[in-house]
Amino acid sequence: MASCPSNQKLNITSYPLNQTAKLTSLNVFTISLHGLFSTIGIMENLLIIGVVGFHVRRSVISIWILNLAASDLLATASLPFFTLYMAKGNTWTLGTTFCRIHSSVFFLNMFVSGFLLAAISMDRCLVVLKPVWAQNYRNIQLVGKICVVIWGLAVICTIPFYMFRDTIPLPTGHILCYYNYARFPPSGPYDLASLCKQRKEGLAFMKLFLAFLIPLLIIILSYAAVNTILARRGCRRPFRFVRLVVAIVVTFVLCWAPYHFFIIAEAMAPKKGHLQVFSAKALPIAATIGFLNSVLNPILYVFSCPDLCNKIRHSLGAVMESVLAEDLAELARRCSTARSSISTSEMGLRHKNSVPTLKTEEQE
Repeated sequence: MASCPSNQKLNITSYPLNQTAKLTSLNVFTISLHGLFSTIGIMENLLIIGVVGFHVRRSVISIWILNLAASDLLATASLPFFTLYMAKGNTWTLGTTFCRIHSSVFFLNMFVSGFLLAAISMDRCLVVLKPVWAQNYRNIQLVGKICVVIWGLAVICTIPFYMFRDTIPLPTGHILCYYNYARFPPSGPYDLASLCKQRKEGLAFMKLFLAFLIPLLIIILSYAAVNTILARRGCRRPFRFVRLVVAIVVTFVLCWAPYHFFIIAEAMAPKKGHLQVFSAKALPIAATIGFLNSVLNPILYVFSCPDLCNKIRHSLGAVMESVLAEDLAELARRCSTARSSISTSEMGLRHKNSVPTLKTEEQE
């Protein structure tokens, strides 16, 4: 199997040489963090999908939230497999196909989240800038079609990462689930090192621009336009709105900036340099921070809405009442059965006691 030798040498120095070596405190912390993020993310995104999908009236906002929650649920559901990869000493044991699928889910969530956050920001901007147009044309069908386009574009952007993902066996016994830029070589003569470098840099900058910089620019410009229009109209911006906008921008930057920084550093830094080696070691932690965005998105976009929080509390209360009602009904049924059995036993005893009495009366 052809592969980029520089990447293999880099990854040999990036991971412990002894596959059975004890986990370091940093690895244990990272693995625990992955498990915590996965549990919280799966629970809250399932809760949002259940409540918004079945207990909230269909609206434009609910369509945005459902798609965002579906993307975040995919990401957090794939996190345990990455945790297993780290727990086994950074070696992949689940096969090549699942390596590509698992990695593609991470990149799909990265693109979908960025595209959706940008689309939600533009939607809110249009509601303020073009209220008449929004009233006439902004509906569930249009937003549903936009979401389909967003998922389609995200899938197209994810295809190159699926193609160049591979399992790479190392002399140390590790099996990496990593990029193999030597796959699908060109038909003509080529230099392997140059080909790998070009593909590596191309995919790194593709992620940086399409999944981070362009969505971030759209988010900032949209909310800046909303703030400007509201100020020009003399409308006081509510504190909750300002806090939400700041939280969205800061969270998006803090969660994804480290990942993209280390990806670019690994691709552009000199081979075997300190920055490249450090970036390769820091990438798993940066990816963990990127996963944190899937945990924080529901809190920012859903739990900041009081009406939706009341719906969630009401739904959970209804579930608990239903469970308690079923338990009480079961308890009442058991008590009724117990009373019937006691009554039957008493009647039997009375019948037995009455038989000798009748015989005595007959003898007398």
